[in-house]
Amino acid sequence: MYAIFENGNKQYRVSVGDVVKVEKLNAQVGATVTFPVVMCADEGGVQVGGEVAGKTVCGEVVEQGKDKKIIVFKYKAKKNERKKQGHRQPYTKVKITSIGAAEGEAKKPARAKKAAPKAEEASQEAAE
Repeated sequence: MYAIFENGNKQYRVSVGDVVKVEKLNAQVGATVTFPVVMCADEGGVQVGGEVAGKTVCGEVVEQGKDKKIIVFKYKAKKNERKKQGHRQPYTKVKITSIGAAEGEAKKPARAKKAAPKAEEASQEAAE
């Protein structure tokens, strides 16, 4: 089973157990984060749009860091204009723990239904 979720105007394809680098999130290492699902696929087929409304991808923050430095060099020919700049993009590494559980669905325990009193017992109680 895999899912595609969206974060930081980018989409990521993940399965349970994957570790992905996403745009920097405001979360501590070890915190749980959730992302809305755009598409979900398994043996039963593909689900998109309204079929995945409310489903989420849950993950645990593994690391906060910065990527490797890249060089940004701007140059205009015949103008003696040169500008050299470096950039390191911040990121958050997230390990995917679960896919597809609707928000709050995994946390709610199943309720036991109370049996309605039978008509005979109700009439006996009324007679007494």
